Amino acid sequence: MTTSTAFDSTLAGLGISRSNTAATVKSSASTALGQSDFLKLMTAQMQNQDPFNPVDNTQMVAQMAQFSSLAGISEMSTTLKAIQDKLGATTASDAMAYIGKTVQTPGTTAYGRTGGGLTGAVELGDAASRVTVSIADQSGNVLKQMDLGAQAKGTVTYDWDGKTQGGEEAGSGPFTVTVAAQSAGKTVPATNLVWAPVGSVSTTSGATVLTLPGLGEVPVSAVRQIG
Repeated sequence: MTTSTAFDSTLAGLGISRSNTAATVKSSASTALGQSDFLKLMTAQMQNQDPFNPVDNTQMVAQMAQFSSLAGISEMSTTLKAIQDKLGATTASDAMAYIGKTVQTPGTTAYGRTGGGLTGAVELGDAASRVTVSIADQSGNVLKQMDLGAQAKGTVTYDWDGKTQGGEEAGSGPFTVTVAAQSAGKTVPATNLVWAPVGSVSTTSGATVLTLPGLGEVPVSAVRQIG
């Protein structure tokens, strides 16, 4: 099988036709020079050239080669764009796979586990000498503050046992979680990540949006992990 045939087979598997992409190039380039326009210009150039100083054959061949190369690049660009759109689109079955799953995503609202407490993570934009996690009730009263100490840049997880600072059971929430990170007296960018069950899923133009309790609609691109 030749390279061209193998490429065509791959495109066919994605539902993309090279002939369709070529037609797209011709249609979308209607305001630019096409092959017929180039041939007309070349013919006019030959007809109106100075017979005592004709265009050099080497120069003519070079012009034709440049045009051929440009046409090929344009077709390749359109073909690659079609592949990107095909691979980036989310099918209905892909979207439905999120139903019943729990996902980790940026947010400040978290619900307790059945057995009490909750787990989450903090994304740090840089290394920090101190990272703190504060958990409050719906009224804003701080129930627990955890000191995670010094942490390197990246993601650090935490686990709360569900008990308040005084050792009492805090309930099932919802809770408001805030994080803070510092280094040498300066604030370090920090994002809290919470786990939430997927309530429903919707797709628009290939983009999948998850509806999460307490967080609302969240694009699937914001999901860090799936549980």
